[in-house]
Amino acid sequence: MWGQEVLRMAHQVDTERIAKAVREILIAVGEDPDREGLRETPQRMARMYGELFAGLGLDPARHLVTGFTETYDEMIILRDIPFNSMCEHHLMPFEGKAHVAYLPAGKIVGISKLARVVDEYAHRPQVQERLTSDVADVLMNTIEPKGVAVVVEAIHTCLTCRGIKKAGSVMVTSAVRGRCRSDARTRSEVMALLHP
Repeated sequence: MWGQEVLRMAHQVDTERIAKAVREILIAVGEDPDREGLRETPQRMARMYGELFAGLGLDPARHLVTGFTETYDEMIILRDIPFNSMCEHHLMPFEGKAHVAYLPAGKIVGISKLARVVDEYAHRPQVQERLTSDVADVLMNTIEPKGVAVVVEAIHTCLTCRGIKKAGSVMVTSAVRGRCRSDARTRSEVMALLHP
């Protein structure tokens, strides 16, 4: 399903315009875009951006509309959801894991839906703080659980490969909503489960 959505989005990206811009960048840094190793690079990058930004035309909430009525009222957690995204400040990748938890209020969703939500928010120009909040907010607003907690851990190449160059640094962000925020015991429980 995700692969099909990426392909569907790729046709909406102006690949010709991206390729022209990449060619200009290569010239601006002093390279020859016509040499053998770079000849296809502008087209490759155009296709890559179509894939990396495929989430722009999609509404992640649609994955959460279909759920199941269930009386289960304990924490539901999906940990270690791998993702990759592009920092909107430098257009450099960041990647890591998202951990998503919710306390249902009579409705549950398929666990693959949680991973799809993370993927679609990640596949757009992004900052980790907004990615974390977006996932928490869409869960809270769409399935209306008693509480939500999202923790995201990521390595940012804009920190590790340029500027201060601090390899191995991991950024951690969290967003808590509902009882996961207001009830100290629930918050402690969910944070302990998210970080075993």
